[in-house]
Amino acid sequence: MNLRIPGPIPVPNNILEAMANPMINHRGPEFAELLNRVTDGLKQVFQTNNDLYIFTASGTGVMEAAIVNTLSPGDNVLSASVGVFGDRFAEIASTYGAKVEKLKFAEGKGVDPNLIRESLVKNPNIKAVLVVHNETSTGVTNPLPEIAKIVKPELNKLLLVDGISSVGSIPVQTDFLGCDVVATASQKGWMLPPGLAFLSFSSEAWKAHKVSKMPKFYFDIANYEKYLKIGQPPFTPALSVMYSLDIALRQILDEGIENVFERHFDIAEATRNGIKNIGLELFADKSVASNTVTSVKIPDNIDAKLLMSTMRKKYNIVLAGGQKELSGKIFRIGHLGLCTHQEIEDVIESLKKSLPNCKLAS
Repeated sequence: MNLRIPGPIPVPNNILEAMANPMINHRGPEFAELLNRVTDGLKQVFQTNNDLYIFTASGTGVMEAAIVNTLSPGDNVLSASVGVFGDRFAEIASTYGAKVEKLKFAEGKGVDPNLIRESLVKNPNIKAVLVVHNETSTGVTNPLPEIAKIVKPELNKLLLVDGISSVGSIPVQTDFLGCDVVATASQKGWMLPPGLAFLSFSSEAWKAHKVSKMPKFYFDIANYEKYLKIGQPPFTPALSVMYSLDIALRQILDEGIENVFERHFDIAEATRNGIKNIGLELFADKSVASNTVTSVKIPDNIDAKLLMSTMRKKYNIVLAGGQKELSGKIFRIGHLGLCTHQEIEDVIESLKKSLPNCKLAS
């Protein structure tokens, strides 16, 4: 199967094989060695010297961790959203009692950093800004460097970043940008199965944690710090995925992180060009088009469900559909992790063959 969704993604065989290693004591010295090694490797990919923690959770879990460890009920928060996952970040904050001011941008467009500045100047009580770096629901990569420049050195607010589908695939210079919290998850560009999530935590985030009053237990970062010092997790880890993380990190770092970014750019360009060459229209603006997932408009005369079904049943290619308001209006091609040009060529050729047979009845 050619699985072309933006997560979970295909896992290379050598990484899958690592999951077959025997279980070990997660309170023993072998695990401590593994935990310290992969934590150091993750910091290199995050480009950070900040603290970094591994959770047995989904990406949404570490989004929640970012919120509950830095904020208190009643805190003013600014959410800048361009899609489903930006909305989710805001919803988590609201659920825990934060007062969320929402900046909602048109789907397919990116966040306008100037509007973030305007909101922060207008409401100086805002404590934190929530932003999704790479919005897979629309295929948009937000201008994180420009956003960070406003949020941090200019206006000195906490910057909480959902980097779930960007870290390890698209440049995220955590320390250089001053990101206080960056979250990501294993089933994205890390070439891993679901099960683990990673969170970087700055000194400013720790200051916020000291006064944070949101309830937390499983996601309390202080607990993870306490146990990391003795080479242990606070709770039972997804040990098999930890084994595979060790191999994947070695592969990423051996390739070189800049080369990984370039590879993702090349495959994204090939995807975008291929889509245009068969007469389809890209959904995301060119200036903010993601290098991990490409969103494509479904022509008005095409039956979206039939197209997706034909691709799956006839060509063994699984694409992602549109979410919520975009259901039936777009489809998405995931190309993060280890994706080859041949796999993308197969997608484009199969789309070309499928489209004429998927027209709506006139």
